[in-house]
Amino acid sequence: MTDTPPFDRHMLEALICPVTHGPLEYDAEAQELISKSAKLAFPIRNGIPIMLVDEARKLD
Repeated sequence: MTDTPPFDRHMLEALICPVTHGPLEYDAEAQELISKSAKLAFPIRNGIPIMLVDEARKLD
């Protein structure tokens, strides 16, 4: 088991959705940043948000 570096929640204030330029919500359990307006979830890997549309998970 490896320790994952924590996501810096202050970084969330500076990040916006690359699709809609709207706000993101942090899902600590899933380690994702959620864009409700784009219906996408961007993964956080090793404490680094991956803000690429190709890497995002589509939300229902």
